[in-house]
Amino acid sequence: MVYLVKYIKKVGKKMQRGSFQWMKSLNKSIILNKIRSEGSISRAQIAKETQLTPPTVGTIVKELLEQGLIKESQLGISQGGRKPTLLVLNTSGFHIIGIDAGPSDVQFVISDLSGGKIVDELEKPVEFGIDEENFLQMLVSGVENLIHRNTSLKFIGIGVAMHGVVDSEQGISVFAPNLNLRNMNIKSVLETSFEMVVKVENDAKALALGEAWFQNQTANTSMIAVNVGRGIGAGLVINGKLYSGEHGIAGEVGHMTIDIHGKTCTCGNDGCLQTVASGPAIAEKAMEMIDKGYQTQLTNYNGELTAEMIYLAAVEGDRLAKDLLEEAGTYLGIALTNLIHVCNPSTIIIGGGVSKAGDFILKPIVNTIRKRAISEKAQATPVYVSSLGDYGSALGAVALILSDIFEPMGDRDCPI
Repeated sequence: MVYLVKYIKKVGKKMQRGSFQWMKSLNKSIILNKIRSEGSISRAQIAKETQLTPPTVGTIVKELLEQGLIKESQLGISQGGRKPTLLVLNTSGFHIIGIDAGPSDVQFVISDLSGGKIVDELEKPVEFGIDEENFLQMLVSGVENLIHRNTSLKFIGIGVAMHGVVDSEQGISVFAPNLNLRNMNIKSVLETSFEMVVKVENDAKALALGEAWFQNQTANTSMIAVNVGRGIGAGLVINGKLYSGEHGIAGEVGHMTIDIHGKTCTCGNDGCLQTVASGPAIAEKAMEMIDKGYQTQLTNYNGELTAEMIYLAAVEGDRLAKDLLEEAGTYLGIALTNLIHVCNPSTIIIGGGVSKAGDFILKPIVNTIRKRAISEKAQATPVYVSSLGDYGSALGAVALILSDIFEPMGDRDCPI
């Protein structure tokens, strides 16, 4: 592949799978993260703040400069001698491909090392009834398309935010309930196809990591991000680290039972949160109310109703649309109150397509938490709509790669 040949020639050694482990070595990660977090910093200041010896810092900085991960910037302020040369992250030196693999479409993006610049993107619809082989091939062809459109770039990894149950250690999609797909080895297929490191995580967990990484939420002792779209999932970040649980299913709040006599969910259980508060559930409830004769402007829409149409009707003052969104928000508020009682997070962030309903969803969530949470401080838990917008899970996928590059190796398990 042309991009890989150029990549190897330019860097001088294979900075793909093997080099990724090289970069994760403890001292290199410490120095990289210090440069990233400070914006610009001198060698002497790195040694002082990390307690690494100046010779160690000098050796590692030399290697990082040769690899193109950092570069020298302007001169700093003199402390009595010669002005020090400042080091900065070379954000455009390498790029990462992030994939948000949803149940109805797959979004592909190219991000620089800062995560703040989307260089290119594309979206592919998921065909109804798609099988495992064709789904994996769609991921491969999407990545190939982006790479061929950006042959001058050097890529360092691929992150995948996959809906459903994910074995992140093995990079396997264990079960995607909305597509009824099982045991897809996404990591193996993409690493074989592109000879790059690949990280795979549940989309809601990736969203949580993206919020922690890009929105300065890492200082929070705990944070929950909830992804509400065609399905519902959550990710818990503690001290900047994702918590996956014993078997990797932590955060599957969409399959929290809300009504034991409720509708059957795609997972096979009855009355899951997903059956009352996801986008399709809101649209389905609207159709039921219309069939019962409720007066609403929603009857003016042609074709199949969507949650977005219901939101637009709510903006125009439609009573039924407002009531449907309020009901969904109330159910979400009940589920989040349960999470508050279990995890006691410092912040809750709402993302996904349904979050675009804004206050129509957010207000009933907040009001329900205030009414049901067990203490005053718990009742005041801040709840925000994600500021990552349409790129939330895709940037979370990018953060899967960035967090492994810049964070020192060590125990990443939840301290709970």
